[in-house]
Amino acid sequence: MCLPGCSSLPFSHSYCSSRDRRVSHTHGQIPFVWPYSSAPRTILQEKLSLILNSTASNKSKTSLLPSFTIQGKVSELTVRWFSSSSNDDTDSEAENEENDEGDNCERENKGAIVKSTADPAEVHKVCKVIDELFALDHNMEAVLDECGINLSHDLVIEVLERFCHARKPAFRFFCWAAEKPGFVHDSRTYHSMMIILAKARQFETMMSMLEEMGEKRLLTLDTFSIAMRAFAAAKERKKAVGIFELMKNHKYRVGVETINALLDSLGRAKLGKEAQALFGKLEGRFTPNLRTYTVLLNGWCRVKNLMEAGRIWNEMLDEGFKPDIVTHNIMLEGLLRSKKRSDAIKFFEVMKAKGPSPDVRSYTILIRDLCKQTKMKEAVGYFYEMVDSGCHPDAAVYTCLMTGYGNHKRMDMVYELLKEMKEKGCPPDGKTYNALIKLMTSQRMPDDAVRIYKKMIQNGIEPSIHSYNMIMKSYFQIRNYEMGHAVWDEMSKKGFCPDDNSYTVFIGGLISQGRSEEACKYLEEMIEKGMKAPQLDYNKFAADFSRAGKPDILEELAQKMKFSGKFEVSNVFARWAEMMKKRVKRREPGDRKCTQLAQGQRYSRYEMADG
Repeated sequence: MCLPGCSSLPFSHSYCSSRDRRVSHTHGQIPFVWPYSSAPRTILQEKLSLILNSTASNKSKTSLLPSFTIQGKVSELTVRWFSSSSNDDTDSEAENEENDEGDNCERENKGAIVKSTADPAEVHKVCKVIDELFALDHNMEAVLDECGINLSHDLVIEVLERFCHARKPAFRFFCWAAEKPGFVHDSRTYHSMMIILAKARQFETMMSMLEEMGEKRLLTLDTFSIAMRAFAAAKERKKAVGIFELMKNHKYRVGVETINALLDSLGRAKLGKEAQALFGKLEGRFTPNLRTYTVLLNGWCRVKNLMEAGRIWNEMLDEGFKPDIVTHNIMLEGLLRSKKRSDAIKFFEVMKAKGPSPDVRSYTILIRDLCKQTKMKEAVGYFYEMVDSGCHPDAAVYTCLMTGYGNHKRMDMVYELLKEMKEKGCPPDGKTYNALIKLMTSQRMPDDAVRIYKKMIQNGIEPSIHSYNMIMKSYFQIRNYEMGHAVWDEMSKKGFCPDDNSYTVFIGGLISQGRSEEACKYLEEMIEKGMKAPQLDYNKFAADFSRAGKPDILEELAQKMKFSGKFEVSNVFARWAEMMKKRVKRREPGDRKCTQLAQGQRYSRYEMADG
């Protein structure tokens, strides 16, 4: 393995002392070593001593963060990489997988964002018609015809975005628009519909649409990219690779960037092995570039296979490529994800000594991991170091620190950091506000979460569906059903399409409130929109109806839905009705014994009374 900027070295050679070159071959792993001489360590000693000496001066800075002292000996920076015979204590600590993984590789180009020319009033009118008439199965299309709207591509895209989680009404509207005289779908409207179908895993319809685009000569790289990502996200490796072959059938030029996009899609879906196999299969048919190796590295790091990641790194160097800051950040995050924290810090120090110098993203990766470990002093120390190195803090690094302090229930520090962000000219973004909402809702403080939500809107930040779901769930958890309903209404008023999680939270809240008949209505609505039935406490659902004198309500509902032609809804209720019957049968013998015992006790009491 090699130092950044150096030539490749054989695995068997190292400048490390024999003490530090101990290798465990228990699993047949090849040693993965980053050798360097004592000279860089002298530089590191100077850097660390500057930080240690500047700790006192940091107290007088305008920052509101507390100061800290770096722990550890510089002389121990000689590295024994992934093949170490023993792990540090920090490596053995439990670590949760990140919910929102960072984007190490650059995203596919989505083109310039064009401001919509659609009339908001017309968009609202169309959405209202779809909302009110789709579920009732009335002639939605006839009413839309009478609306007299100015149908444009921008309007179609905005309406589809409003129904991005409801594939059935979205597709029905898409088909209606296609039949309108004078209107023809373009690549953008097709892509919007394909993304909705991809989320719902309606691959057959999605591919029919792709073929239709081919016939109309509307195919672009984005078209194939959407399909690739859809299949990769569903772990459909062969189908994802099949898109690559389909491109050639449509006489579409396949270059290195196209292949990189496919490899990246597979890697992001944690299919690093499949991405590597495809890369091997295509060897000789294209010339890999730095991004090719970067996305392969990312794929292996995401599945925590550091041996393969190390092999890709060496191969990249052997091919003459110099890893850039993006590549280094991927490796740094891969080490932390694999719980090799001590190695990650050593790697970080090598970056500072040999380059490329860590950027804000590098520091954020390290600070986030330290905050997750509740090592706030060390996290703050790296924050100061980042500022001293000339990197300007962004919203992401502040969000990490706020989350860390919030999990410590240090809300005073959270608010101080929020204040400092504004003073430093670094306004909170959507992720910051969502992190604050999550902190409040996790501590059963939904009213505070609502205050943050209002501030979010005042500052021109658009809430996400996740923002509403967190607040709504928190209100239902503290049994404030009125406010839970208010959040649902607010979400609809703002034009958000409820996703699966929204319905699950809301229907669950209605059931816990004892409003099972109303919950039925939303369950029907959810399935009719093309969503899957949520995982709910259907026992509670049935018990509520039983207490209301309707023990067979699920079976009745199943029949009702069947007669009205809503077979999917009917199947859901019928399945759960059958499960309830089986459970009742299993309980019957025990119930009879209890009944007989109770009757015997009553008879005994009567006999005693008669006596």
